[in-house]
Amino acid sequence: MKRLLFALILAAPVSASAQQVAPEQPRTLSISASATVERAPDQAVLLLAVESEAPTAKVAGSSNAAKMDRMVAALKALGIPATQIRTVSYELQPQYAQENNREPRIVAYRAVNQVQVVLDAIDRVGPTIDTALGAGANRVSNLTFGLKDASSARLEALKKAIERAKQEADVVARAAGQTLGVPQAINVDGYNPQPPRPVMYMRDAAMSKAESTPVEGGTLQIGASVNIVYRIQ
Repeated sequence: MKRLLFALILAAPVSASAQQVAPEQPRTLSISASATVERAPDQAVLLLAVESEAPTAKVAGSSNAAKMDRMVAALKALGIPATQIRTVSYELQPQYAQENNREPRIVAYRAVNQVQVVLDAIDRVGPTIDTALGAGANRVSNLTFGLKDASSARLEALKKAIERAKQEADVVARAAGQTLGVPQAINVDGYNPQPPRPVMYMRDAAMSKAESTPVEGGTLQIGASVNIVYRIQ
């Protein structure tokens, strides 16, 4: 009899533990929102190239180097710091010709030297292009606009995105007869939509040399998106 009573006492806690109910999972609402802000660009990145062609590699290279030296000197004379002028690529390639199904033969050599120029004001883009072309550049490879400090614009966009997410979540919760609680999780994703392409009006040869190439910077859009999981009750 004593052995049976002892066995029942040991078994009682196990039976009580098996009857415990798992805690109810909190109900949540997931909302995504995004926002953008517009800013006028205050920085431009210009890619300029000097291309030279000659019968020999040596002449093509030396001719290109002389033109590049003149162009860089002219850019520095505009007040552009040397730290904002950087070589990004250099190529010296043979040029081939093929006639009457014969083996291709080298007819010339082409040297291309490309530099990146960072400008701290949009209104300097036109005069910089004109100066570079006048000093020997014969290609404008690319032009992009940006912001010296995009962090403040992104933080503003992020704040708007969070406010929008909260507003939408509150509407959804109320419509469902619920009360919006505190956020359980927040995921942030920043993005930078492509700015409008720069508008450049190439200057006609008959125009006065005093006129600069017009460049319109437009506006940049800086954005952010969020996903917030709210608790509802």
